[in-house]
Amino acid sequence: MTLPGVLLLDAAGPEAGFLATAAAARGHQVHAATTAAAYTGYGPELRGLLAGRVVTDFDRPGRALDEIAAYARRHGVGAVLTVNEYLTGLTAHLCAELGLPGNDPASARAARDKAAMAETFTMAGVRTPYTVLVRDQAGLRAALADPRVGFPCVVKPPSAAGSAGVTVVAGPAGAAEAARAAVGMYASGGDPHILVQAYAAGTEYSIESLTQDGTTTHLAVTRKQVTAGPKRVETGHSLPVRLPPAVEAAVYRETEAAVRAAGIRHGASHTEVIVGEDGRCTVIELGARLAAGQIGVLIQHALGIDVWAALLDIALGRPAALAPTTRRYATVRFVTSPRAGRLTSLSGFPATGPGVPFVRLRAAIGSTVHEPGANSHRLGSFVVTGLDAAEVEERADAQLRRIRIEVEPHHDEPGPVPGRPARTDR
Repeated sequence: MTLPGVLLLDAAGPEAGFLATAAAARGHQVHAATTAAAYTGYGPELRGLLAGRVVTDFDRPGRALDEIAAYARRHGVGAVLTVNEYLTGLTAHLCAELGLPGNDPASARAARDKAAMAETFTMAGVRTPYTVLVRDQAGLRAALADPRVGFPCVVKPPSAAGSAGVTVVAGPAGAAEAARAAVGMYASGGDPHILVQAYAAGTEYSIESLTQDGTTTHLAVTRKQVTAGPKRVETGHSLPVRLPPAVEAAVYRETEAAVRAAGIRHGASHTEVIVGEDGRCTVIELGARLAAGQIGVLIQHALGIDVWAALLDIALGRPAALAPTTRRYATVRFVTSPRAGRLTSLSGFPATGPGVPFVRLRAAIGSTVHEPGANSHRLGSFVVTGLDAAEVEERADAQLRRIRIEVEPHHDEPGPVPGRPARTDR
């Protein structure tokens, strides 16, 4: 019997690689929808897994939908998935076009555009920060003067990802620069509006969930390590986190309401929340995809859930195995540069082995590096696992301290102009 093909929208990055490997191991032919430029970056291992590809232009979604759908029909594709934040909407429309399990295409914008998301959450009764869509300087001044916003507040682009262009503004003096950083995300095109959002104080978590036939299962609560200051970039994730029962119930209740409001019916979701000192949960935003930053690897090693197989089963309309099979703990640390410049030396990076199942080095010696202002500025990452949470965290921190980074500052070169990244950081 010929198995249905599996189509990945953008197969770059480790998460997509894990999906491709899992599908090929099950005997499915794996296909990729990609751009000509992105395909040149595919490594030989990934290319070897692909049975074929369709090259399209994701910046022209109508044309891309027609081209990819035609390719999928010709090649017997029975499952369409993506781990790319920017392609979740196209994926929903493609699944609907092909009659495959997917998310509600009518709600796809609310799961991608943060302005539509905030409006949809508010209408659905989801506890979310007060948010204003700003179109010009007058609108920015009005938003900052709105007592429902206040200071500190958050300024960010509606359609970026990976913390790019996001600034926590302490007072009026920093608002103009924050707005320029957010608008700068549209240097390569797009609608240069920004969001001004009330700041939610508390502890940041994310909820990793899978939904099948409209029923959502929460796999884990993830604790986030985040930089302080204006740029809040994630430096680590740890799971599973055990919250007090009443707090956990509140977090799951808000998360499920957000998942429903965003039209997620089949597939993964990654919901970022803030839990205040009073235990109340505020939903910041949601992604209709598996979390990046190696969270899938953490789930696999901490809970024994094969998230890649589960995602395939959901996309194929088969029952997915979502129950934990082990009780361990896992954390990831992201390595960042202390300053901007040229990377001249990086030593002490761990190797994979017992208790360190995943290591990824992204930066090459001689390349330009940045202080952490977005997730794309990470130099690499490593995962540490074990039975005891405190012991795992201690080993991870000790390993991070052993890493030595030397950077030669740039003296004459202007800073880079940020543009919309082609995909989320992984």
